Amino acid sequence: MFAKVFSAATYGIDAFIVEVETHIESHVPSFAIVGLPDNAVKESRERVFASIKNSEFVFPSKKITINLAPADIKKEGSSFDLPIALSILQCDGTITLENLSEYLILGELSLDGMLRPIRGVLPICVRAIREGFKGIILPQKNALEASVVEGLNIYAATSLTDCIDVLNNVESKTPIRSDISEIFSQSLSHLLDFAEVKGQENVKRALEVAAAGAHNILMIGPPGSGKTMLARRIPTILPSMTFDEALETTKIHSVAGLLKHDSPLVTMRPFRSPHHTISDVALIGGGSIPRPGEVSYAHNGVLFLDELPEFKKNVLEVLRQPLEDGRVSISRSKLSLEFPSDFMLVTAMNPCPCGFFTDPNKECTCTTQQIQKYLSKISGPLLDRIDIHIEVPAVKFKELVSSNSGESSKEIQERVTVARKIQLERFREYKGVYSNASMNTKIVRKFCKIDGVGEELLKNAINKLGLSARAYDRILKVSRTVADLEKSENILPQHLSEAIQYRSLDRSSWFSQ
Repeated sequence: MFAKVFSAATYGIDAFIVEVETHIESHVPSFAIVGLPDNAVKESRERVFASIKNSEFVFPSKKITINLAPADIKKEGSSFDLPIALSILQCDGTITLENLSEYLILGELSLDGMLRPIRGVLPICVRAIREGFKGIILPQKNALEASVVEGLNIYAATSLTDCIDVLNNVESKTPIRSDISEIFSQSLSHLLDFAEVKGQENVKRALEVAAAGAHNILMIGPPGSGKTMLARRIPTILPSMTFDEALETTKIHSVAGLLKHDSPLVTMRPFRSPHHTISDVALIGGGSIPRPGEVSYAHNGVLFLDELPEFKKNVLEVLRQPLEDGRVSISRSKLSLEFPSDFMLVTAMNPCPCGFFTDPNKECTCTTQQIQKYLSKISGPLLDRIDIHIEVPAVKFKELVSSNSGESSKEIQERVTVARKIQLERFREYKGVYSNASMNTKIVRKFCKIDGVGEELLKNAINKLGLSARAYDRILKVSRTVADLEKSENILPQHLSEAIQYRSLDRSSWFSQ
């Protein structure tokens, strides 16, 4: 006797179809699962056995062989419980389901036959559409997540018996749908707002410029100056996510199991803030079966690294590829995977080990050598990829007690969105270039031309302030963004002047302050 049920599994952030094949014959009772199952799949034997019996079906006392095809790809997770149970009941003749081949079946079974939620539903639904399946049956708690994918009938089940009932009466069941516009409208209200930040007007301006051009930024200031508070509000001024961005971001969170069951789609830009003790694998992703890391969880959002010099050097070095390519490649002996990791890097640090080097009210106890050693923990190649360095001074008491509130995030976001639209139009002919920060040298020379006055200003800045050579292109990119915020076609001297201010760590005078 033979039966086949279609299921699916994730591979990176994509999915592939798995054929759950069952063969039963009269022999010494046994239950074997083949097709490179991991431990979670192997343990499904016990869950399937108990759930079938507790659902008041008879478990066949025969030799049962389950094959998960294709057999050369590792299968992991507990989502095969339900399709294995259905294939056994179908193969033994306990149930007869004529339409079983038209649907993908997913779900983890508890011992009493109830269904538990699983990971990676969204990419599986996308794959189901490509493969031409009529619909998908999955646990109730995963139904909202699946319903954001149009063109696929989504049916939810609460138990093994409920799943059989759905398949027998599918024509009378109403597929679950989601209103995408309603989901996006619910994300427009942010709990955090720039209006809550007291003072720091120059820093807020630098963050606006960074958001407008997708520039990476480094904030340098004493403890308590508000660096973390400012960083957490950056997602509120970034342009709203498009549906395609939301879908790709949700796929990553779905595979990682980070998606909340009442939030079917990630519609707010992610903000990830890993601790400085994080390992390179946790940051970049990896494992025997590679999983996304923090850089991928921050895709289309913000990755915030607080206390930057405290991160291990090898951890910071692995950031170079995702910052350059917007993707992470993880290779193992048997497979190679890519995870998207296009994020805005926001970093913060103290100016010295004690933290008070630039604080006018507290005396710094560090020597010049200690400060140099502290700053040298950040490598040149990493600094090369950070366009803006901004000093964050301690907030004055007068500003703290002031009742005046600054601009709201919504007002800043409107200007940022306009600037981003200008850039999208400018780079429409350049594949993979969507913002000023991602311009290469050739594109910089084309779109960041300056007049004679601007050249003289930049020359004086490099000579008198001791700016390094790496600062030249960075200044041009940032000045292009400042001009875009003012809707100026040309880069004017005032735009260059502002951009020059955002290169604190490149100044030779830093240690003589």
